[in-house]
Amino acid sequence: MSDVYIYDAARTVRGKGRKDGSLHEVTAARLSATVLNAIKARNDLDTTAIEDVIWGNVTQIGEQGACLARTAVLASDFAESVPGVSINRFCASGLEAVNMAANQLRGGAGMAYVAGGVECMSRVPMGSDGGAIAVDPQIAMSNYFVPQGISADIIASMYGYSRDHADAMAVESQKRAKRAWDEGRFDKTVVPVKDINGLTILDRDEYMRPETDMQSLGALKPSFKDMGEVMPGFDKVALMKYPQLERIEHIHHAGNSSGIVDGAAAVLIGNKEFGEKHGLKPRARIRATAKIGSDPTIMLTGPVPVTEKILRESGMSVDDIDLFEVNEAFAAVVMRFEEAFGVDHAKVNVNGGSIAMGHPLGATGAMILGALLDELERSGKGTGLATLCIGSGMGAATIIERV
Repeated sequence: MSDVYIYDAARTVRGKGRKDGSLHEVTAARLSATVLNAIKARNDLDTTAIEDVIWGNVTQIGEQGACLARTAVLASDFAESVPGVSINRFCASGLEAVNMAANQLRGGAGMAYVAGGVECMSRVPMGSDGGAIAVDPQIAMSNYFVPQGISADIIASMYGYSRDHADAMAVESQKRAKRAWDEGRFDKTVVPVKDINGLTILDRDEYMRPETDMQSLGALKPSFKDMGEVMPGFDKVALMKYPQLERIEHIHHAGNSSGIVDGAAAVLIGNKEFGEKHGLKPRARIRATAKIGSDPTIMLTGPVPVTEKILRESGMSVDDIDLFEVNEAFAAVVMRFEEAFGVDHAKVNVNGGSIAMGHPLGATGAMILGALLDELERSGKGTGLATLCIGSGMGAATIIERV
């Protein structure tokens, strides 16, 4: 089995996922082409050497449909000989694209891949594809389906997490993200988005609210209380699945949940021979990958069992990991991960996360992997783990070690 290396990682800035967001005029194909072209230009890359572009995006409908990966290749400066394949593992799609590419390389299929993903949530709304898990009554009821926000509140209720704890985590995410931007910690990876005339549209993550404090968060109403308690009454569905709970405590709101944004990210990975042939120096080795299914109602606890799995299969322990990136889909997701493994929050999401900067569904996995790599290099640390919770109850994880 061949070793697999990360040679580069790039991501766009994140724009607010609304019609008045700065990136609303930019399609998913153009955002994707932006990071593909950055990978090509920064590495003086002969793209005919790329075996495939594996591209994650979640809402595969309209302009994000029809194999967006191939569309992105054709919209970019890549050679037309490069194919593309779109994948969907919900919020982990960008990381799963990297993992799939890494495992194909290990098996000897090609020398290099570009993997990552995109989501333009201002243009293609989340859920607009009408997936059966949410809308087919037979499937939804037999699996006790509830929306993800209710799932996050179930975690808080089941493990006793308070709103103050969740809000404090959100404030810290904002502080860390601001510090990272102010200190240039993202400079190696972040790519500005420009218009067709070459003029910059956005060069900094737009969603951030660094002035956030406990008082401002305290004024926000729980986002999922009405859909849980009133109509359509998802709390009753949850309590049928978990009768040990007296009630669902609704602690999540817009300020301690991930933001809806637009963005894209790409990772260049290849074997040793690829780097030697093209004069590229590897930045990290992909040591292990894993995925798993988990409870589809509580839905967002997948990072725990998938981390247990990847550590077990790689012969490692949590103490062998220097830094963690755990996607901040909701505050309770990170809180559960840290409690399950006894991990100090000082080692988790060091430069902020999706609560502060936003969560462009199909791109986030590749974004947090790039952020992990950058921080390992900046801090001089050796090994990192990236993981995400996933809709319908799944988890994905990747362990990298700095070269």
